[in-house]
Amino acid sequence: MFTHRKRSRKTRRVVLFAVSAAVVGAGAIVTPQAFAGTLPGFGRADGARTGFLGFGNRNGNGLGNGNGLGNGNGLGNGNGFGNAAGNGGAAAGGGNAAGDGGAAVGAGGCSDVQLVFARGTGERQGLGIVGRPLAQELASALPDRSVSSFAVVYAAAANQASAGPGATAMSRHIAAVAADCPRTRFVIGGYSQGASVTDIAIGIRGAGTAGEAIPQNLNGRVAAVVVFGNPLGLRRRTIAQSSPAFGPKAKEFCNAGDPVCGGGSNFAAHLAYPRNGSVREAAEFAAGKINAG
Repeated sequence: MFTHRKRSRKTRRVVLFAVSAAVVGAGAIVTPQAFAGTLPGFGRADGARTGFLGFGNRNGNGLGNGNGLGNGNGLGNGNGFGNAAGNGGAAAGGGNAAGDGGAAVGAGGCSDVQLVFARGTGERQGLGIVGRPLAQELASALPDRSVSSFAVVYAAAANQASAGPGATAMSRHIAAVAADCPRTRFVIGGYSQGASVTDIAIGIRGAGTAGEAIPQNLNGRVAAVVVFGNPLGLRRRTIAQSSPAFGPKAKEFCNAGDPVCGGGSNFAAHLAYPRNGSVREAAEFAAGKINAG
């Protein structure tokens, strides 16, 4: 029995590394034709998009300084907490806006709600293929509130070792914003390795490399947790099972056949979250938690 369990763990590690390598390959070089054919809308059909599976910068406007709301790298420049208000970008005086880079702030630099999201392995710095549409859907689901977004700054490396440092970055950002914006509530989450970042940030042990968790006194400021393709599933665990504090306000999405969270062999399933309704469902779930309390 011991030998069997050891072999299973080794197999899961090999599968996860192989998937990570595939993601990096897709982001750094070109979208595999098999996946482009399976998932309409991905890739470079019009030649206008670059980056991870065609969801990186569009016309050079995805990341950058964006209306003075940040430099793609931290807490902004004094006007707010956005880190990349790209094309379609930022509402500096209130209201909702979440463009390609994804930051909207309310008056005084504080929003009612902030999405803090960690991208997947191999994606360029930013909200990523799942976080960008999630930011837009969340803003749409909360029309009476100002909604901002922040892309966790971390390496998203293929060996998954960056998950712990990513969790520390997520936790410290939340603490910094919470101190400056006492009324801001948070929706946090991630995709693929970004889900591991989230797991570690909410204090789940054994979810990846070591990192700092969100201070316990701020747990109540986190209204919802949404993750996609969470590698925690390879350990037969869920956030609901592993976190008494965050489990009741968490929703996890794992597509059938997804090798990263469900041990399947269909990598296309791991790429389908932006277009199969999961993002909208996550936004509606998070908005419900915000409105409930």
